[in-house]
Amino acid sequence: MGIFDKLRNEFIDIIEWKDDSGDTLVWRFPRYQDEIKNGAKLTVRESQVAVFLNEGKIADVFGPGMHTLNTQNLPILSTLKGWKYGFDSPFKADVFFVSTRQFTDQKWGTKNPFTLNDERFGFIELRAFGNYSFRVKDAGLFLQEIAGTNGRFTTEDINGQLRTLVVTKFSDLVGEGNIPVEKFAANLEELSEMGQEQLNGKFAPYGLEITSFLVENVSMPEELKKEIFEYSRLHKIDMSKLTQFKTAKAIEASANQEGGLMGAGMGAGMGMAMGNMMSGMMNQSNQSVQSNTPPPLPNSAIWFAAINNQQAGPFDLGTLATMAIEGKISRETLVWKAGMANWTPASQVPDLVSIFSNVPPPLS
Repeated sequence: MGIFDKLRNEFIDIIEWKDDSGDTLVWRFPRYQDEIKNGAKLTVRESQVAVFLNEGKIADVFGPGMHTLNTQNLPILSTLKGWKYGFDSPFKADVFFVSTRQFTDQKWGTKNPFTLNDERFGFIELRAFGNYSFRVKDAGLFLQEIAGTNGRFTTEDINGQLRTLVVTKFSDLVGEGNIPVEKFAANLEELSEMGQEQLNGKFAPYGLEITSFLVENVSMPEELKKEIFEYSRLHKIDMSKLTQFKTAKAIEASANQEGGLMGAGMGAGMGMAMGNMMSGMMNQSNQSVQSNTPPPLPNSAIWFAAINNQQAGPFDLGTLATMAIEGKISRETLVWKAGMANWTPASQVPDLVSIFSNVPPPLS
């Protein structure tokens, strides 16, 4: 640096930042040995904040407007420097301009799918992407936590960290949002609003504010999409029409396979079987809804018999008929069932007479 450049920088009295980059968050005003002339003019434009640092500590902060730098306009710096009666010589201070405008169209997306546990579909993997906008809300806090003393700090320098925060918080939000997976596409606006609210809590400690947050898409595996579509159809369309549709598709698929009309016939049979099965299931379901009582049980009396002077049974009527044919019981065998007063020979019980119709009488 030449002597004239040194003098020009040392005695220049206009401090300003004409930002034409579009992506700069922080810019450090260059000054030879950080000296600023007493009475210098500080110009802060709209969407800017000027922050004065003394030995690495934040002193004074100036908003938009033109300011004359003296002890009156630099109260904290004057106290730190110990200027009781003002100062006449150049003073040293770092001046950082911080942009407070919105930085829009910042992309975010999940590099790897995140896992969601759905009550009906189990563990599923989802991906999401979108964009967000942010601005610096607290310039001093942002300098302390993020920018430091870099001479120039851009959105590219912070986007990686911000994207990580966005993706992590969004993944937590989806897991805690209790939104059915099939409704994600219809609830992108709600997800966006919830995301912005949650993210601001994470960005505030860095002096930043999320001004907008948009979820453009939530994607899932193709097989899961098909399963969800089928699940949705079952709740929306007429089941009888669905049966007809499935039957027609089965016939068409079979007809296109080898076998021609034979294949079509088999397809028709399969389609009809499937249709009958679904219709039977529907009818059974409807009948169970219409009646809460089971049908009456068939008449199957329980009998006991005295065989070899010992009680045997219980037997149903069919078993007794078989035993009569095999000669295990006879007309004289004593039998009993609930409701009878005493043991009675089988030939004297009207309900049992018929079981001996095929048994020949004893030889005389």
